[in-house]
Amino acid sequence: MNLLAEKLELAKRLLAVEDEGLLLQLKQVFDNDGQDFWDDLPEHVKQGIERARKQAADGKLTPHNEVMSKYAKYL
Repeated sequence: MNLLAEKLELAKRLLAVEDEGLLLQLKQVFDNDGQDFWDDLPEHVKQGIERARKQAADGKLTPHNEVMSKYAKYL
């Protein structure tokens, strides 16, 4: 499908949307186009992400399958 056809299909779908929450989410997508969300994060969230990245770089990770087997009984 070419770009114009994609745009027309999206426009049709947008016109059919009745959910105000969904419309607000779509508006946010368009309003934030290309912006980096990092600057909008609270400082404690940034610190947590940086701490996790350092742990990953240091090899302090638990494989997904180990976590799932340990906590499967709670799911």
